[in-house]
Amino acid sequence: MSLTFIPTVWAGRLLTALEKSLVYGQVNVCNRDYEGEIREAGNTVKIGSVGEVTIDDYTKDMDIADPETLTDAEQSLTIDQAKYFNFYVDSIDRAQQNVNVLDTAMRHSAWGLREKADAYIAALMDAAVPGGNKIGTVGTPEVPTKDDAYEYLVDLGVLLDESNTPLEGRFVIVPAWFHGLLLKDERFVQAGTLRSDRALANGAVGEAAGFSILKSNNVPNTTAEKYKIIAGHSIATTYVEQIVDLQTYKPEKRFGDGVKGLHVYGAKVVRPTALACLIANKS
Repeated sequence: MSLTFIPTVWAGRLLTALEKSLVYGQVNVCNRDYEGEIREAGNTVKIGSVGEVTIDDYTKDMDIADPETLTDAEQSLTIDQAKYFNFYVDSIDRAQQNVNVLDTAMRHSAWGLREKADAYIAALMDAAVPGGNKIGTVGTPEVPTKDDAYEYLVDLGVLLDESNTPLEGRFVIVPAWFHGLLLKDERFVQAGTLRSDRALANGAVGEAAGFSILKSNNVPNTTAEKYKIIAGHSIATTYVEQIVDLQTYKPEKRFGDGVKGLHVYGAKVVRPTALACLIANKS
């Protein structure tokens, strides 16, 4: 029996699974304001911005200055990342198993794409954090303990306050060991909701110090040290993605079905000052 396959249905299922698994790429961390229509790797999204407006003093019965000519700037977000999967299910294997082999393989494909996209966005955000918004350095990382891990979150919040980052919607993405330190601090466990000590969707593990706390194994690090714990707001980074092609096919010399798909995406940090970073080693 040949495989019944509807490309548009499978494409929707794959993207849904990917979005639910993303941490760095989820809408609470990256915005999707410029996603638009993406057809292939190499497409470019143009992002315009307007410069600051000068504020002057007004004196009664005095003429105001001539109108200011606003400056504009343009940034380019290139869809330069392209990842694919290509798997084959033998007809005998499919017939002998009770589980839906194809559906399981598609979920694994989504998980694999998630890892690639998340790691890419994490590295991009890490590279864009301004030097003045960092706590610790690669040469001298901080070493948080259960007694001061929460304090570091407060310090990250202060850096974002000083750069005029919106208060509502802030996030911080931590590795598992840092989350473990927070769980030993009553200020985190009793942060005002029952959400602080249980895992939620998309890596969320609680709220504290003005942040939604997210946990990820993709926190950038060097040989299990120098973890780049990034905090910020979704206005800082924009992310675009699309499954541009998904096909089922019959391998010429096999009895079975193959499925292959192409995922393209790109990201850009458009407001670096809305990011802060703690560089830390495990205690």
